Amino acid sequence: MKKSYINGIGCISVQKTVDSEFLAEVELTTNETVVYAKQPSYAEVISPSFIRRMAKGVKMGIFTSTQALKEANLVVPDAIITGTGLGCLEDSEKFLKAILDNNEQFLTPTSFIQSTHNTVAGQIALGLQCKGYNFTYVNGAISFETALLDAKLQIQTEEANSVLVGGIDETAQHYIDVQRMVGNIKKEEDLPCSILEPTSKGMILGEGASFFVLENEKKESSYATLEAISIRNSLVVDEVQDYVKTFLNNNKISLNDIDLVVLGNNGDVEFDVYFNQVSNLLKETPQAYFKHLSGEFYTANGFGLWMALNILREQTVPTCVKMNSIDKEKYQTVLLYNQYRGKDHSLTLLKKC
Repeated sequence: MKKSYINGIGCISVQKTVDSEFLAEVELTTNETVVYAKQPSYAEVISPSFIRRMAKGVKMGIFTSTQALKEANLVVPDAIITGTGLGCLEDSEKFLKAILDNNEQFLTPTSFIQSTHNTVAGQIALGLQCKGYNFTYVNGAISFETALLDAKLQIQTEEANSVLVGGIDETAQHYIDVQRMVGNIKKEEDLPCSILEPTSKGMILGEGASFFVLENEKKESSYATLEAISIRNSLVVDEVQDYVKTFLNNNKISLNDIDLVVLGNNGDVEFDVYFNQVSNLLKETPQAYFKHLSGEFYTANGFGLWMALNILREQTVPTCVKMNSIDKEKYQTVLLYNQYRGKDHSLTLLKKC
């Protein structure tokens, strides 16, 4: 089977991830209940006449996909696959509000047309004139991982030689209000909070977009090979360690072979116990975390993958993401583990080229 090489990446996040060195400047998200992505100048990749009509998620998706394609020196991919938990939420809310405000009459269709979950993948394809396989996954907190798995299968089965794959999620006011109402977002009185030693329930809500180019051949720009992905909808806490062990055994990897484990702790005292299981299992391994930099959202693991790939390239773990003081001379094999509120568990295995 063909190997899947990750040859280009692009990321927009709460941090300065555009036109800056890898995590050279970081802003912790632990002082806010909701954090927003830093928007770059879109004029260099999107016509100004289109920018004002595009939702934030669409703009972020087009920009990061352009970054990834440019780095991989690829003009048009064979396939475009995206994952999103919420789609273009702002336009969805605009359209629904217009229905109420106008008593279901005299509605303009623009917001409705741009509110569908596959808008980002469609707009990217239109811009590139890519007529290949185009698919969007909406699978909650494993939306991005499902898209990544599909991309890997496209390469392995030789259905495609190159795949552009990404995850995008944006916030919107009504969604924020609902998440506050049900207690999923941390309360103001619980801030500032500790992600690694949580004492309160809830998350810090974030947003962002991450895109990656997967190809069947190694290039100078190659970061790593995508070795394997595993997805589980539901696990009890006591099953997590067996889940990790089975995944590694299936891929002929031992615990000692893991050079770095990247965990998606989000500071929710109720559910971060899942991450503690993996942390305890790999306690002799260097450990890193990322949601204190990205916030929590359905496709946040895209930021985690972006971070892991940069660590493999730079061969150093930034102090701001370290969970322990263990270091290694070389980082060759990285394991990512993520879950959201006890559901949608995923494992991603990377190897440096």
